[in-house]
Amino acid sequence: MAFRLSPLWWPALALASPFIAPKLAKKNRRFKENVKKAEVRNAERIAGARPLDLPELDFLELTVLVEEKAREGFVGDAGVSYQFVTDRGSLLYDVGFGPERPALAHNAGRLDFTIDHTDAVAISHLHPDHMGGIKASRSLQVTVPDQLGDCGNKPCFLPDRAAADGFDAQVVEAPQMLAGGIGTTGPLARSLFFMGFTEEQALVAKVKGKGLVVFTGCGHPTIEVILKMVRHISDAPLYAIGGGLHFPVTSGRGNRVGIQFQTFIGTGKPPWKRITDDDLTRTIAAINDAGPKKIFLSAHDTCDHALGRLVEELRAETTVLEAGGVYPLSD
Repeated sequence: MAFRLSPLWWPALALASPFIAPKLAKKNRRFKENVKKAEVRNAERIAGARPLDLPELDFLELTVLVEEKAREGFVGDAGVSYQFVTDRGSLLYDVGFGPERPALAHNAGRLDFTIDHTDAVAISHLHPDHMGGIKASRSLQVTVPDQLGDCGNKPCFLPDRAAADGFDAQVVEAPQMLAGGIGTTGPLARSLFFMGFTEEQALVAKVKGKGLVVFTGCGHPTIEVILKMVRHISDAPLYAIGGGLHFPVTSGRGNRVGIQFQTFIGTGKPPWKRITDDDLTRTIAAINDAGPKKIFLSAHDTCDHALGRLVEELRAETTVLEAGGVYPLSD
């Protein structure tokens, strides 16, 4: 298991500890407060959720624009951007790091994709790898590369307050329909030590003769909480789960300067604790209990060790998503 923080950082960390420790203690108090807040808010949202009138889709297909793994000729990146096409329209889910990195513009060009090819955009949560980059996250402004064309004031469905230049920004507050016959769970919360109180929405669609397809961005609220909400908005059987589960057990993606940022950030734990195989075992059991037929895993926030365990131990037919891939979800 690799060091989360390179030993080269240890002397500097030791010297700075008198200044860092009080700040971490303050953050930890806020983190614990937000843990309770998220639990209460999610319980209230789930209990108050009404059934969502999801149409039965004859056709549902996923094209992966941005992912950690990539097919030949495509650029991989530790972010997410998925285009869903149905017999009722289309929806773009997340925009990766947007213009800050080449993946979205390059891969969209290879796939001949522009904003004209989607009816609306939905952002899973307001983190850099989903809403257009670090600057976009800091300014709370969804940002897409110019190469994707004019946004045309199309709807951009957000799980929390943010702007979306060129789009018609709409904050989602509860389960609702979005576009293309695809719905949202509405925002579900998680307390993250460094990222703060985070709201994330997952997508839900119903395929005729199959059942529900559920896709996450990072899965920060946990797949267990997301599936509880799904059960409240539809009693149809669960057919497929896809997207991020956030399990950087042995290493993170997009590491920089000797720091495995994903193993510290976005785990739902304080930085002195790490995601473990025991945590993964519990999630595998929960997914198996839910009984989906198919799983489509994102590698952008999950290490290869965890991916290997998921592929081996999940009872569903399991696929690791790749940028440039087109995946039928209604077969």
